[in-house]
Amino acid sequence: MKCQFCNCPDSRVVDSRPTDEGTSIRRRRECINCGRRFTTYEKIEMPQLLVIKKDSTRELFDPQKLRSGIIQACHKRPITAADIEKIVSDVEQIAYNNLQQEITSRQIGETVMSALRELDEVAYVRFASVYRQFTDIPTFMRELNQLLDDRKK
Repeated sequence: MKCQFCNCPDSRVVDSRPTDEGTSIRRRRECINCGRRFTTYEKIEMPQLLVIKKDSTRELFDPQKLRSGIIQACHKRPITAADIEKIVSDVEQIAYNNLQQEITSRQIGETVMSALRELDEVAYVRFASVYRQFTDIPTFMRELNQLLDDRKK
């Protein structure tokens, strides 16, 4: 690592520790040339993940966009921020673990709906109504009846 003070390309690591989030490593380094110390952070470089949308266009995966949609579905429901973060984290993990650089919006939507269905039925119906684009009452009622049938089982 190049020293920020004298531009010497050699330094030694004096101390290493994980950050609070555990997503990176904080390293204290000492320059071999001038002896001054500085801090660097090392983190895993995640590959860019593309989402294939319904119209076949592609856009970068955005966890914040996903989080926002889930928050809207969970508005005024007894769902904690930790629950929402777990869903987002699970979707991200599934997306990156499939070893592809692309994931369909359908896979993301189905994963979120499955998690919401277990967590809160109202949030599930809200999310499903937007995701599946219910255009009329009979379609909406079919989804509700399916939910009721599954509950009876």
